[in-house]
Amino acid sequence: MDGQTTDFHAGPGAEQPVLVDQVEAPAIEWSPAPPVRVVASRPAQSVKQVQDGLWIADFGQNASGWITLSDLGPADTRTVIDYGEHVGSDGDLTTSHLDSVRPGEGPIPFVQRDEVVSAGRGETFEPRHTVHGFGYARIRRDGAPLDPASITTRIVHTDLRRTGTFACSDDDLNRLHEIADWSFRGNAVDVPTDCPTRERLAWTGDYQVFAPTATRLYDVLGFSRKWLRSVRDDQLPDGRIANFSPDGRRIKHHLDDQFAMMTGSAGWGDAIIAVPWELYRSYGDRDILTENWEAMVRWVDWALHTARTTRHQSRIERSPEPLPHEQYLWDGSFHWGEWTEPKAKAADGSRIDPIQTNPIAWFMADKGEVGTAFLYRSTSTLADVARVLGRTEDAARYTETAERVREAWRTEFLTPDGHTTGDTQAGYVRALSLGLVPDELREAAAARLVELIRGADTHLTTGFLSTGDLLPVLADSGHADVAYELLLQRTAPSWLYMLDRGATTIWEDWEGIDDTGTAHDSLNHYSKGAVIRFLHTHTLGLRQTPGSIAWESVEVAPVPHPSVPWARGTHESPQGTIAVEWRTTGDRLTITVDVPPATTARIVFPDGTIEEPVASGRFSATRRVGKTD
Repeated sequence: MDGQTTDFHAGPGAEQPVLVDQVEAPAIEWSPAPPVRVVASRPAQSVKQVQDGLWIADFGQNASGWITLSDLGPADTRTVIDYGEHVGSDGDLTTSHLDSVRPGEGPIPFVQRDEVVSAGRGETFEPRHTVHGFGYARIRRDGAPLDPASITTRIVHTDLRRTGTFACSDDDLNRLHEIADWSFRGNAVDVPTDCPTRERLAWTGDYQVFAPTATRLYDVLGFSRKWLRSVRDDQLPDGRIANFSPDGRRIKHHLDDQFAMMTGSAGWGDAIIAVPWELYRSYGDRDILTENWEAMVRWVDWALHTARTTRHQSRIERSPEPLPHEQYLWDGSFHWGEWTEPKAKAADGSRIDPIQTNPIAWFMADKGEVGTAFLYRSTSTLADVARVLGRTEDAARYTETAERVREAWRTEFLTPDGHTTGDTQAGYVRALSLGLVPDELREAAAARLVELIRGADTHLTTGFLSTGDLLPVLADSGHADVAYELLLQRTAPSWLYMLDRGATTIWEDWEGIDDTGTAHDSLNHYSKGAVIRFLHTHTLGLRQTPGSIAWESVEVAPVPHPSVPWARGTHESPQGTIAVEWRTTGDRLTITVDVPPATTARIVFPDGTIEEPVASGRFSATRRVGKTD
């Protein structure tokens, strides 16, 4: 047996030798992540008895953790606790929206349950070595009453240190910021899970989407660094990055598994590039790049090799021989694609899920636009990493390769008038945010994005990968008014629709609770909460200047809106705490900035007026900006 030695000895009272396996102890490494612990306790907001022996406790907040019961009743009283995120119209807990459903198979019921039998000695029940995702609990007990005051919820997650705050004049935006914050914390339980209920898996795509937002809210350096160890450990021999890490399926050891065919997706595997780079930019830690360099190279080289050697069927049908640019199109392997775009509706109002409707067509669809876009981002970022690490030859090689990938993307997916061949909101957001569109066509591409938004009755149609960049792209291309209209939109799909339906965390589906009150999918799925980065970078206006590392240089460039006459916030950077507050009064905008030592700042007013580098200390400036009411 690998890693084991054997030793024979006589056991106590044994007449025959006993075989004892001595397993070689694995090396134990120090974890840089903060511990998972109980960070808060709350009483139930309400406890309602819905029938004999059945109560529903409402905690007022969807979160991760468990509940404690200090009253277990007389001896032999059995108490059964079911946890969930939603209460149906009958007042009872429902978890059917969390059932697992696979095409062609029946649902697998979802259950989160604790059971306890009282010894009758006044014990308090509190589970250990588990965590539940819930905002409600159904408590069943026969033959004994339940004291509502005996119920307490324990909120449990990694004890992250807060580093960012935000507040503004719009209570809805403050509330949106709050529920996105809750959603991330509820999924930061030692690893960044997608949801604390159904899967509890640390999907690589979710965290690479949210990481730039996470670094604005908390110190996630150690938390992320620890998780990246798992990502590297799960990397397949050929360089592919697993869909989630830690990978309990150990796909790298089971390459004949069907799920192995769905491993190595753009936007998911690219986490091995995007997350370390974001950590370096935010904290200035070169070691995070050194630790992940080899894994980064293996991932990008695998993707480039796959682009050269595989083609999507549609391109084979177009031309039996590859066109010259196709060697840089990443289109011939599996990609999840944009994922969770708003679902279309049938004439009867029912939601159409393309994966459930025709899974083969979805699986085989051409997602080369997404794949090639992310191949460009990761290859160009890898060149940046190489420069930081002093790898001059690698930097030059990956820079040249990235440019070829970008030219291939433009050849295949961009028309001379600045339109993308897919012509979707997500495609334009990706093209603009990743720098794929030539400067002379950016205005046309942004204008087409706005046309698509207006054509959707000023609603977004973006999904998993591009939603977080939608509002910044609009604001940075001169369409801040449209960005705020989307941000403040109240009908689905929108963020404030979630608020109006009582959300206390971000949903997986844009209509997580539909107009009939029916729940769909996970109600605590943090990725769409990446929108609150816009509140920090644009509404508040605090961001690093291009090329800055660890907040050594910042730019304060707020994007006011008539509905938001003031905003304030802070960021505790490696250099110290940066504070920003701005307020509009009539046609005047006043910006006040607190700059820590070792940081320089510049203030950019909406009209383009710039206050050049401000030294440490407090600085305030006022400019006329036009009427805002």
